[in-house]
Amino acid sequence: MNSTPNANRKHIAVFGKTNAGKSSLINRFLGQEVSLVSEKEGTTTDPVQKAMELIPVGPVLIIDTAGFGDKSELGEVRVKRTLDILKRTDVAIYLFDINDIDLEEFKEAKRNFKKYNIPYVVVINKSDSVNENILEELQIKFKDSIFLSSNTGEGIELLKEKLIEILKEEEEELPIVGDLLPYNSKVILVVPIDSEAPKGRIILPQVQCIRDCLDHGIKSYVVRDTELESALEELEGVDLVITDSQAFKEVDRIVPKNIKLTSFSMLFARQKGDFEEFIKGALKIKDLNKDSRVLIAESCTHNVSHEDIGRVKIPKLLNKYVGADLTYDHSIFHDFPEDIDKYDLIIHCGACMINRKTVINRVKQCKEKNVPITNYGIVLAYLNGILERSLSLFNTKKGDII
Repeated sequence: MNSTPNANRKHIAVFGKTNAGKSSLINRFLGQEVSLVSEKEGTTTDPVQKAMELIPVGPVLIIDTAGFGDKSELGEVRVKRTLDILKRTDVAIYLFDINDIDLEEFKEAKRNFKKYNIPYVVVINKSDSVNENILEELQIKFKDSIFLSSNTGEGIELLKEKLIEILKEEEEELPIVGDLLPYNSKVILVVPIDSEAPKGRIILPQVQCIRDCLDHGIKSYVVRDTELESALEELEGVDLVITDSQAFKEVDRIVPKNIKLTSFSMLFARQKGDFEEFIKGALKIKDLNKDSRVLIAESCTHNVSHEDIGRVKIPKLLNKYVGADLTYDHSIFHDFPEDIDKYDLIIHCGACMINRKTVINRVKQCKEKNVPITNYGIVLAYLNGILERSLSLFNTKKGDII
């Protein structure tokens, strides 16, 4: 479980005013010293995160935020970073100090929870610091809250039980390919080995796809693009070919039309994002012109080579399609810009390094500002003229979405 990528873990974030005891709570929750604890306000500047297994729901990521209520110049930066965490939070814990229950600050937090559709738990900390009469009065007033002490650990198990209850009710994450094919199907995974491929290993989306096939009893065969043709001759009854998006055109030429074809990136577009919105976004490519501005949203940092998909190959294909050199900007990891309305199109990567909540909130932001958003694999399928064929796996046609 500890090797589960953070992008595949449910994100549980702790919010509240500075010095409410968020870091102490997380340390007690995890049973180890992860976050720095101090009596001084504003100790936590950048969000601190720690992966753990929350039995029985599985792997989660706990995030300690800087907190609200810091009015200093540095405090504004801390609060902004805290608000950025909301966009990737699956479940929130709002923490009060029992000696400082600021309902105005909480009302603002609730508005944000509602805005990003985040279920939350209200926790009142330091319950051991007041007498029994005050504690009883507050328990009546805040009857749906969990009272605990991060000092003694009392109430921690109740909090875990509540989080487990919420996470169990949350939408189950889609498989990558397991719900698209029946048990015992045959899949060929085409993994080109070029300068972008890490030495001695294959990249995360390919690993996750292989694991998903194993989990669902789907037989997978991994080949390079140079061995695909001979693999198809040797194997009978292949149900699907999944290719790296960069090899789409060549693979489409090789794979017989009676075998379904898609890409790793398209599968992740369905699992991590809003598939129909991504298709609609790709169809807006036809409206681009020489004055258009495009944002390429990447979810990881990496060295850029002459074969880089987001910085070289897609811009080159788009420029050729439009017949002009477009203007391109890039965002990396969680640095997604607020002023997206200046873009004519946003092209998102496969999002293997960020969670679904982050992608869904970005899609929502784009829809609110009427900015089309799409995905690497879908764009490459469109530009190579094979989008319709690629959609057949999903029982979808362009006409169904337009």
